[in-house]
Amino acid sequence: MNKPVESKEIGRQIQLPLSKAFRISLTSIRIRFWRSMITAGGIFLGIAFLASVLTTALIQQHLPGPSDPAVAAEAANRRTWLVIMSLVVCTVGITNSMLMSVTERYKEIGTMKCLGALDIFVVELFLLEALILGIIASFLGWIVGFGSISLLALATHGWAVVGKIHSIQILEHLGLSMLVGGLLTVIATIPPAIRAAKMPPAIALRVEI
Repeated sequence: MNKPVESKEIGRQIQLPLSKAFRISLTSIRIRFWRSMITAGGIFLGIAFLASVLTTALIQQHLPGPSDPAVAAEAANRRTWLVIMSLVVCTVGITNSMLMSVTERYKEIGTMKCLGALDIFVVELFLLEALILGIIASFLGWIVGFGSISLLALATHGWAVVGKIHSIQILEHLGLSMLVGGLLTVIATIPPAIRAAKMPPAIALRVEI
């Protein structure tokens, strides 16, 4: 009769505030810095490519002279396909990197679960860590992609073309890039996070890496 009450009390005991989980995630990123860089590198490259394609499309809108609509549509379709494929490859790479990270952290996961951490807590930690990496890597990737194409256009066409890009369009592309990067990183981390959460603590503690 007392089981539901006991379960609810245990759930309240192990629940950590978001600020504490955020600090734990930052500490984990700092301790495993190079592993985190491998994870972030995938989304960095994908978002840099996305930003370069978006910026190229913006610049082409302001180029002088008529353009063939059929050729322009074909080029746009080709760019869209390349962006989708690059982001899929990046997502697979992030999943692989996070799976390796879970393998390296078997004992840590086992210790947390022995101390009372629920499965959802382990999942939240991994997802929060991935979201932080995804947002930072997406921002840096956008700067590299946007900056490189803008500098190239500035050298080729001059300020008369680059200066026509509206700041609102730039902010929209920045927001889109960070949204896509953060979302893909979280989606790619869901399978490794669930695998870590479902691991029995006794087995996790016995694993030798």
